[in-house]
Amino acid sequence: MAVRRNINYTNKNFRDYRSQLINYSQTYFPNTYTDFTETSPGMMFIEQAAYVGDVLSFYLDNQVQENFLQYARQSDNLYDLSYMYGYKPKVTGLSSVELSFYQLVPSKISSSIDPGGNTNDIYSPDFDFALYVSENTISKTDSGLSFTIEDPIDFTVSNSMDPTEISIAQVSNNEPSYYLLKKNRKALSGAIKSINFTFDEPIEFPTVTIQDNNIAGILDCRDSEGEIWSEVSYLGQEQIFTNIKNTNVNDPNNYQDSDNAPYLLQTQQVQNRFATRFLQSNKLQIQFGSGNPLNTTEDIIPNPMNVGLGLPFERDKLTTAYSPTNFIFTNTYGIAPSFKTLTFRYLKGGGVSSNVSANSITKLNTSTVRFQKQTLNSTVAQTIFDSIQVTNDSAASGGNNGDSTEELRQNSISQMSSQLRNVTADDYLVRALSMPPKYGIISKAITQKPKANDPNTTLDLYVLSTNINNNLTYASKALKSNLRTYINQYRMIGDTVNIKDAFVVNIGINYEIITLPDYNNSNILTACNVALQNFFNINNWQINQPILLRDLSIILDNINGVQTVNNISISNKAGTQSGYSEYAYDVAGALQNGTIFPSIDPMIFEVKYPNTDIIGRVVTLGQGGGGTSNGGGRNY
Repeated sequence: MAVRRNINYTNKNFRDYRSQLINYSQTYFPNTYTDFTETSPGMMFIEQAAYVGDVLSFYLDNQVQENFLQYARQSDNLYDLSYMYGYKPKVTGLSSVELSFYQLVPSKISSSIDPGGNTNDIYSPDFDFALYVSENTISKTDSGLSFTIEDPIDFTVSNSMDPTEISIAQVSNNEPSYYLLKKNRKALSGAIKSINFTFDEPIEFPTVTIQDNNIAGILDCRDSEGEIWSEVSYLGQEQIFTNIKNTNVNDPNNYQDSDNAPYLLQTQQVQNRFATRFLQSNKLQIQFGSGNPLNTTEDIIPNPMNVGLGLPFERDKLTTAYSPTNFIFTNTYGIAPSFKTLTFRYLKGGGVSSNVSANSITKLNTSTVRFQKQTLNSTVAQTIFDSIQVTNDSAASGGNNGDSTEELRQNSISQMSSQLRNVTADDYLVRALSMPPKYGIISKAITQKPKANDPNTTLDLYVLSTNINNNLTYASKALKSNLRTYINQYRMIGDTVNIKDAFVVNIGINYEIITLPDYNNSNILTACNVALQNFFNINNWQINQPILLRDLSIILDNINGVQTVNNISISNKAGTQSGYSEYAYDVAGALQNGTIFPSIDPMIFEVKYPNTDIIGRVVTLGQGGGGTSNGGGRNY
């Protein structure tokens, strides 16, 4: 009968294995071998066995460790785990910079008749000569480093977040002959590279690989027949965002809001799609679906005859889990390219070296610049085309060498918690504020959650936009439509969201200060006004934010030359005929313990005309109300 051996399974390193093997030999073979000196033949075999055990334990521990995101160290495993958590690693960090684009346009003359019957000539820019700069246009430094703009430039469009600055560039006979147009765009460091892949017979889930350093991402893909292939986060994603220009032809109902929403956001179902993933820092894999272009099933509308059509063995549908993206249980996930060549354009660049200095980006690639109107004077058009220039007034920043090992871990864990879905009310708030500017700007937003035990579970999202003067205005119909389309792609299926207008209450500020001797009262009042204008800058205010009078007093007290603040009062400015909001507000009734509270309904305080609605006076000690000092009686 075999003897039961006592074996220790907890040994992990060479020393423990060696010690346990010696103990094992002494216990079970006491008379067979007794020489355990360092130079004996028996110790050679024992130490070799301990060596093999130590190596095997190391690789076993390493394999287990590489399965956990918190402990993995190999880059390819970290990339795989990151995608499992829903995070797409960044292998390079692009620097960003704001580029200023300039172009000339000729002036044009229009006539108007004044009340006296006289005809007057009015000069204005001729926007027929305004240029259009396509997205992905490249500008370079003298050393050849490339920067690419993400959004197109349309010099005919001007709104609060994309203003077209206009100035007189040339005067002839005391009248403007040319105007200078200026627009700003964010640009990312990187050059556009292209690569071709040819596909023959269709196969399921074909993959190709781009091998290059510092790949920032795919820009676009077209096949040899001119069809567009769209990148998606995963092959089961059928809907992508697309846009059209907000014109009368494209949308007769919303074109009046083109200043507020230059482009209309839409969703489109695509079958020509692909997904990407990094295998290593210099290998980007591109994968397509498995469908045959001649036999796709993705446009089928669900009905009782086809839901669950592909279930194996006709299983009971009562216990089946369905997905709206694959309700007939096919494995298509988009079509596979066949008998065509696909051209991929990708962005390559970034790194620390891309943080270039100011005024170093001056060379513009004009191959993507064009006129929007075709019937133009050729001579003037050539002059205008040659006038376009680009520069960066500030240095580029943000360039780095991509995600480090620890950044991969932390970013992946953070991504796992959100999965890009709007779960909380704050998720909807952030998503509304992050909508791309070309679809309109949501400048202020706040969510109002349903009350406890309220059967109405609708979430109210109150929003406001701004006009070209950075004054608050109500979001247009087109802007709300774009926002609804945008957040709907991230909305939980049971959520109902109402988009409403928040209220704007315009206010004015009157204050009285006492100055120190030997100070110029006019200069002190100017400094006080500037400080209050900065405080009430609408970019620093949020909906439902109260006004603390103590904060205003502290701001004025910190101005050099102010001895004390005698009085501060807030008044309501209302009336559309005067250029203010239509809503009046009882400021005195809302004042409690030095704080002016907003109303229950979501609202925001705004100083619409800070140059005239902030009025200060210098008074002498002991005076108030209308009393002023000899040197500071003026209102500012």
